[in-house]
Amino acid sequence: MATEMEELVGFLSSPSPPVKKVAVDIVSGLTGSEDGLQSLATFEKILLPSLVRLLSENKEVSQPAAEALVNLSQNSNMASKMVTIGMVKTAMDLLYKPDTTISRLLVMLLVNLTQSDAGIASLLQTGDEKVQGLYVMKLVRSFCRSSNESGDDSFEHVGSILVNISKNEAGRKILLDPKRGLLKQIICQFDSSSPLRKKGVSGTIRNCCFEAENQLQNLLLVSEFLWPALLLPVAGHKIYAEQDTAKMPLELGTALSIDREPVDDPEIRIQALEAIYLIVLQEAGRRALWSVNAPRILQVGYEDEEDPKVMEAYERIGSLLVHGGGTEESTAEATK
Repeated sequence: MATEMEELVGFLSSPSPPVKKVAVDIVSGLTGSEDGLQSLATFEKILLPSLVRLLSENKEVSQPAAEALVNLSQNSNMASKMVTIGMVKTAMDLLYKPDTTISRLLVMLLVNLTQSDAGIASLLQTGDEKVQGLYVMKLVRSFCRSSNESGDDSFEHVGSILVNISKNEAGRKILLDPKRGLLKQIICQFDSSSPLRKKGVSGTIRNCCFEAENQLQNLLLVSEFLWPALLLPVAGHKIYAEQDTAKMPLELGTALSIDREPVDDPEIRIQALEAIYLIVLQEAGRRALWSVNAPRILQVGYEDEEDPKVMEAYERIGSLLVHGGGTEESTAEATK
């Protein structure tokens, strides 16, 4: 005899729209608690395909179905099952349907699914060279076009997807491919007022800098955008003197010559400093850093910094510059 939970899951496939609506609302509510998640997990073979089918229905049904899948995918085992049944492709297909009303939830679902290597591989489409990276290009394009400072920003969580895929070497290679031009587009979103976007961009840049040993040239190809994104968050609060800004590229010098919004999130400042550290591990990276008068920026930023963990990140760079074979002038500057 079927249990109540088994009957509930069965009702998700009911031919009666009212019954189906009530069932999906109850299921969605159950996924909001740990006990509910555990009870539903027993029926995942029926539950997941049923919820996936409901994503294509009207918003009254598709929204609670999507909410349920987002909650369920926070469990790594359930997320793994979703990847196995092709949930990444389903989410991407639905995301780019003209009449979709659940874009934000689908993006959040993809954030959870790309926590695993299998989910990342599915999003990168690594099995097919002809389409590899196509999903990523679509998401980056939407991320850069959809920034809406006043309304609902359906694609702001794409920043978290980019952080996830850039933890993977194949993902970093796609993002750093100069022919695709994705990194430049992503970096430009650092100017957004959305903290989620800023943190996503910062984390993605930092992860991409793990390729500095082999792809420093591709990183520096976008230095006009890269250095402001990395150095402005750690430049402190002072307005810089002309004698300092005169030695910087225009995009940096101009920004540091006026009042600016501080980056209050210490995690973003640490990510920026870690990215700089990864770049200056390379001799050519150190030369690039000196060429924009970054030691002065780091010096001022360090003097203004109060967070011990952020200060430690400054100090790691300072130590590397002192012992990394820089010029006599640069070494003196770093040890001030």
